Amino acid sequence: MQGWLAGPTLEGNPLRRGDKAPDVEVLDADGNPISLASVWAEQPALALLWRHLGCGCGMERAERLREEHLDYAESGLNVVIVAPAEVERVAVYKERNAIPVPILADPGYAAHKAFGLGHWSLEQALYDAPDEFCDLREDTGRQFQDERKAQGRRLVDDPWMQSGEFVVATDGMIRVAYLYNYCADYPDPRVFTTAGRLLV
Repeated sequence: MQGWLAGPTLEGNPLRRGDKAPDVEVLDADGNPISLASVWAEQPALALLWRHLGCGCGMERAERLREEHLDYAESGLNVVIVAPAEVERVAVYKERNAIPVPILADPGYAAHKAFGLGHWSLEQALYDAPDEFCDLREDTGRQFQDERKAQGRRLVDDPWMQSGEFVVATDGMIRVAYLYNYCADYPDPRVFTTAGRLLV
């Protein structure tokens, strides 16, 4: 709620093609710390830095990923999601949405911040919301929280954090940086599959 009332505050400076991908510590499905760089150490990777777990756009991205992940794998990409939540919530989310790739837990948004992601503007985050949402009032936020809670999608993460998807080569260099301009700004999978074929 405090994040909702404060509005977007985190300025970003996203990494781009040609930048070195950051190595941060995240948690695997068993809660063990691992290096994010291990994801692209042996083959090129597609790292999806996910929206908060109460977001409907994440559910839509999961549906698309169920259709796209085999094409990514066939192009040579190791696909992994980095989700801003604790291991236990990540496990429930993965099962509920039938996500076919590994999800690494990063409850403090360390990976998002290391990749330079910041907060969307109000226009980007609330582009499809009713006008009253843009006032960021507490009563509106409470209503939003209650509705999502009833749907089993608790709003407990950063509501403003930007999404991004990155193709990283085995040398750790970013080959594709796809930065969402708004929640449902999903990428064309052919951008990633082409990058994968060019890297193998």
